[in-house]
Amino acid sequence: MAGRINDEDVKAVRDAVPIDAVVSEYLQLRNAGGGNLKGLCPFHDEKSPSFQVSPSKGFFHCFGCQEGGDTITFVMKIDHLTFSEAVERLAGQAGITLRYEEGGYNPSHQRGERIRLVEAHKIAAQWYAEQLATGPEAETGRAFLADRGFDQAAAEHFGVGYSPQGWDHLTRYLRGKGFSDKELLLSGLSQEGRRGPIDRFRGRLMWPIRDIGGDVVGFGARKLYEADNGPKYLNTPETAIYKKSQVLYGIDLAKKDIAKASRAVVVEGYTDVMACHLAGVTTAIATCGTAFGGDHIKILRRLLMDNGSARVIFTFDGDAAGQKAALRAFEDDQKFAAETYIAIAPDGMDPCDLRLAKGDDAVADLVEPRTPLFEFALRQIVSRYDLDTPAGRAAALDEAAPVVARIKNSGAQHEVAVQLAGMLGILDTQFVVKRIAQLARWARDRGGKGPAPDQRRRGDAVHQQSGPARPTPRGPALNLRNPVFATERELLKLALQRPELVSPAFDAYGVDEFTAPPYAAVREAIMEAGGAEFGVQDPQDYLVRVREAAPDDAVRAMVTELAVEAIMLHRGVKGVDEVYAGAQLVTVRRRAVERRIRDITGRLTRLSTHGDPAELAAVQNELWVLQQYDQNLREHGAAAL
Repeated sequence: MAGRINDEDVKAVRDAVPIDAVVSEYLQLRNAGGGNLKGLCPFHDEKSPSFQVSPSKGFFHCFGCQEGGDTITFVMKIDHLTFSEAVERLAGQAGITLRYEEGGYNPSHQRGERIRLVEAHKIAAQWYAEQLATGPEAETGRAFLADRGFDQAAAEHFGVGYSPQGWDHLTRYLRGKGFSDKELLLSGLSQEGRRGPIDRFRGRLMWPIRDIGGDVVGFGARKLYEADNGPKYLNTPETAIYKKSQVLYGIDLAKKDIAKASRAVVVEGYTDVMACHLAGVTTAIATCGTAFGGDHIKILRRLLMDNGSARVIFTFDGDAAGQKAALRAFEDDQKFAAETYIAIAPDGMDPCDLRLAKGDDAVADLVEPRTPLFEFALRQIVSRYDLDTPAGRAAALDEAAPVVARIKNSGAQHEVAVQLAGMLGILDTQFVVKRIAQLARWARDRGGKGPAPDQRRRGDAVHQQSGPARPTPRGPALNLRNPVFATERELLKLALQRPELVSPAFDAYGVDEFTAPPYAAVREAIMEAGGAEFGVQDPQDYLVRVREAAPDDAVRAMVTELAVEAIMLHRGVKGVDEVYAGAQLVTVRRRAVERRIRDITGRLTRLSTHGDPAELAAVQNELWVLQQYDQNLREHGAAAL
């Protein structure tokens, strides 16, 4: 086993890789004010952004699901890595050589499994690309690309490669790089043969499939030879790093332009992505051997930020299979806040063929939104019925009405309902409009799930209301409207975010001065980490140490939340400064003093009737001291602390 990574190296990795740079590889971030950034949380589904990143603190926190931590924690959670694997990945990006406490330098074969599989794919992608560029056998592959309008520069831009026809060329090459047979089989690059591992891909054009972070996690392989009895396209099997329902080909190249333009173009194949990008449509992506589904939508939603003006354009072949794929995509349409459209070339050509036949401008023109996806779906539904008969019109309405009811914009929904009545030849337009409005109400009442099957059939107005399950809150409920809790929260935020404003006074505060149990636990964690004074000396390591000192995940999440949440300024307060910080310190201390005065007053009352005179005098003296201290705090503020 590899030794423990040196603590100084872990700190160097945290400091070297900005958290906003890492997070923005996976989702779009926007200004949240106070130096923070926000986006849609990658760890749970949400409609509006509650995920915040604090670049200055190096932390993230989601106010919806309570996930939070530093850069290393984010990489661990998003890519399902161990702590060591996440540190190793970030160290590789930063060019930092790690040292290990036990056993010295960590040799490559000791690294975590995911890191090893990604590294194997990276080396394989480079090797495949070299074969395509220089290998005599790869002439067939180069000719295939040239016939489709792609030169060597295009192949290099997309990393396209070639796998030789032999049995174990890549397998032997990777063995020479130090990879074990077990790793080659786990990666999906090799498969078990009669005498050991052999290459999975042989005699094929190879497209590297990268995750949103840019790591090669799999390959799409296109058959080139008639003698090859395998499928036309062969993809990497499901592995620890490759899940076909969770990857989009080209997302690494397209993500920044998708976020910038609030637009994504979904095409069907690898060459279609290449054709679109080369034609200037740099927001094109494709699925990898599977239908476009829910996990793909999650990836795009994080990039599009659920902007209502965002657009997702699907391009499908004009044949029956393409139409079926378009209707399948429409089933998930309501999961987008973006408007969805379909683009089909008049002659049914895909973007690659269209570019060859008519040039780049034709491809760019193709993906300009023309037909809303719901309109395409309606046309396909209506075309299946005999509209010359009352029964045919009624059946078409039964199937089409729920489609219109799912349109998000109520104004557009009414307009399309009128259009549907015309398409069906139903003269009573208001009957269709009311029917669709009723279905839409049922869908809202059922939490966006649409009307129950029996309601769609009968139009029955009797229905049950069932909203979506609400997440169970973690930890004790805190009434933040209570000024006591609110002030304690603000003081803890200052101690974590601006320790220089409250140190050293804050470190003299007892845990019992924080009346909310979670806040008391955070105060104790700060104490265990060396106090706010340590935060002044080393702000970055300070927050890490406070999180590590937390007794459980709930307190750890609270620390992260307080470290990234904006400091709430009262009306008339100009900014976060020593005056503001002093006011919070004084308020929390005065309330603690007032509680102690109440306790002592009650004790004094009891002692006055039948108590020891010496004890009575001591209590009276303590009460007088506290009252004087409270008066000083009231008159002189933070100077009296």
